[in-house]
Amino acid sequence: MQHPGFFDRAGPFTIAEVAKATGSELAEAHESSRERLIEDVRPLAEAGPRDVSFLDNRKYLPQLAATKAAACFIQPALVESRMPAGTIALTSRTPYRCFALVLQLFYPSAMRPMAARAGMTTLIDPTAEIEEGAEIEPGAVIGPGAAIGRGARIAAGAVIGHRVHIGRDTYIGALATVAHTLVGDRVIIHSGARIGQDGFGFAMGPGGHLKVPQIGRVIIQDDVEIGANTTIDRGALKDTIIGEGTKIDNLVQIGHNVVIGRHCVIVAQTGISGSTELGDFVVMGGQSGSVGHVKIGAGAQIAGASHVKNDVPAGARYGGTPARPLKQWARELATITRMAERPGAKKEGTDGDAE
Repeated sequence: MQHPGFFDRAGPFTIAEVAKATGSELAEAHESSRERLIEDVRPLAEAGPRDVSFLDNRKYLPQLAATKAAACFIQPALVESRMPAGTIALTSRTPYRCFALVLQLFYPSAMRPMAARAGMTTLIDPTAEIEEGAEIEPGAVIGPGAAIGRGARIAAGAVIGHRVHIGRDTYIGALATVAHTLVGDRVIIHSGARIGQDGFGFAMGPGGHLKVPQIGRVIIQDDVEIGANTTIDRGALKDTIIGEGTKIDNLVQIGHNVVIGRHCVIVAQTGISGSTELGDFVVMGGQSGSVGHVKIGAGAQIAGASHVKNDVPAGARYGGTPARPLKQWARELATITRMAERPGAKKEGTDGDAE
């Protein structure tokens, strides 16, 4: 059976209602389309003839040219030369802010999502489906519509949120929280992990920062292990995905829309920014990290305390900040060391400064 999703969608709304709610302008050429209905909010590449989307980064102009969206929030300067013939322009100087407002219109519950039903007098909601052989320890909360597979164990104080699915033979540690997530079989989530909370999304501006509702999910495939106090944000519109067999250490932060491949190893205190993609068998050393929207190829290795700011080829070994090929980084460090040790170079503590 198909999962019903985690957020109920309002609407549909007319183009005129969408424009009014977001403060955008309907292009004069599209005035006759004011009553056209919009049913959902989707990314440019996935939007269909009943969806609204947005463009706020010229990097995605090729996606705009190919989009099937009914309407798109866009800056006025880009309308004439860039808009596809079948897409209605909703113009604004701040398209991303319009996107935040339209998400609030369609998905108001995403601003304060439910984990368990208010007023419940039991810790396990009667609508939850718990297969025979699953074990629920004292104090665990199982929300409405949740499903727990055979052989799973939910430890004391853990929270399994509204409509979350936990696979068979999976272990959820004490005081862990799992929301807006579909978890596979034989997964281990250690104590204190936080899975499926908001991604960090704000439309920033001089008047303040407007929260962007996050309506995606987290998908955790089979045989994944997630360390204590690690956090994994749910996707904004798409899903955050943790691939089969991946092992994640304690105190790791994984941002929204990140896609991690199969059998990756992510060591403690690593931070992976939103929309980064890791191929299969990637290794990221302790305290490493990445900026958003980069791709790290299959089999690549990132040294501890290194930080990726550009795409990394498959099989490459990178180190340093910003991260570059390991041999180059090693040569640079060796050169700096030799320069520091050359005759006449001041040594620490010999410059005459008072202690």
